[in-house]
Amino acid sequence: MSAQPLPGILASLAPVLDHYGYVAVGGFILLEDFGIPVPGETILIAAAVYAGSGRLSIIAVGLIALLAAIIGDNIGYVIGYFGGRRLVLRFGKYVGLTSERMDKAERFFDRYGGAVVAGARFVEGLRQANGIVAGTIRMHWLKFLAFNALGAALWVGVWASIGYLAGGHITAIYNTITRYSLYFLIALAVAAAALIIRSVIRRRRRAADKATHARQLSAAGG
Repeated sequence: MSAQPLPGILASLAPVLDHYGYVAVGGFILLEDFGIPVPGETILIAAAVYAGSGRLSIIAVGLIALLAAIIGDNIGYVIGYFGGRRLVLRFGKYVGLTSERMDKAERFFDRYGGAVVAGARFVEGLRQANGIVAGTIRMHWLKFLAFNALGAALWVGVWASIGYLAGGHITAIYNTITRYSLYFLIALAVAAAALIIRSVIRRRRRAADKATHARQLSAAGG
C-alpha cells in the first residue's frame, strides 16, 4: 500500500516521521504536553495516516501517544506544583504562557475541575497548560491523574482513528476540522464570557438586595 500524501502542516512532518518514526511521535507529544510549542497533535494525526498506509503500526502509535501524553502532563503538573505560579510565569513567557492565559486557565479549573482536565486536550492552549495549571492550583494528584488519563485516551482515540481511517479523504477532513475548530474556540470564549457576566450580575443583585434589606431594617428601627 502506498503512503498517503499528507495535507497542509501535516506534510512538513513527513521527513521527521520518515527518519524518527515512533520516537518523533512520543517526543513531540511529551514536549507539547508540558508547555513546549511543538506540533504534538499534528504529528499524532500524521503518524496515524502513516499507519493507515502500512508504514507504522496504529497500535504502537496509539500506545506511545497515550503514554507520552500522560507523562508530559504529569511533568507539567510537577513543574506547576513545586515551582509555583511565579516560576511558571518567569519561564512561561518564552513559550507563550502569559499571566493572562494563566488567569483564564485557572478560572476554568477552579470552576469545572476534573472536567477541564479531560476536555482541555481538545483545546489549543489549554492542552499545553493543562498539567502546569493543575499543579499550580494544587489539584489533588490522583484526581488529576485519573481525568488526565481519561482525556488522553479520548484525545488519542479520536485523532488516531481519524488519521487511520481517513484514507484518501484526509485532506478534506483535515481542512474541515481546522475550519470548525475556530468556531468551537469562539463558542467556548462566548460561553465563558456569558458565565462570567452571569456571575457578576448575580453578585451585584445580591449586593443590591442586601443594601435594600439593610435600608428597610434601618427604616423600621427608626
